[in-house]
Amino acid sequence: MTRTVKNPPPRFGLLRTIAVYKITKVFLLIGAAYGELRLRDASVLARLYSWASTLPSGPEHDAVLDILVWFSGLSAARVQALGFVTLAYALVFSVEGVGLWMRRRWAEWLTIVITASLIPFELWEFWQRARLGRFVVLAVNVAIVWFLIRQLRQSQSSARGIRSSRG
Repeated sequence: MTRTVKNPPPRFGLLRTIAVYKITKVFLLIGAAYGELRLRDASVLARLYSWASTLPSGPEHDAVLDILVWFSGLSAARVQALGFVTLAYALVFSVEGVGLWMRRRWAEWLTIVITASLIPFELWEFWQRARLGRFVVLAVNVAIVWFLIRQLRQSQSSARGIRSSRG
């Protein structure tokens, strides 16, 4: 008796790419949350100010100083809330990433809902200050939503075709 090994559907490669993208966001967010906690220490903040003063004048210098000034003006409660929100996003992205990696249909739906819900905010940010990085993130997220919706529609129509041929 010969057993045939069923190959995974071709969409699995792209699902894994999206899963890696989501997991990469998780690591970046965890790093950001750790940085937020470390910035509560005044000596770390002072060292960052010292380091920022050594940067040559330019947009990077101004951006770093703006972020440090903004962050140093936050209360401890706001810093804690910011850390909580950052970790909550990391949790959501990890659930999406692991679910997509395991080819779970619910993860595809979750990713569509979460990613699509963030697109209006990304559009608004891009509208306020057009930057290449913001455009790339917006384009990637729109592509992810489009791909997943297309895949779910195709799988639903093929499932209907299989059911109608049996009946």
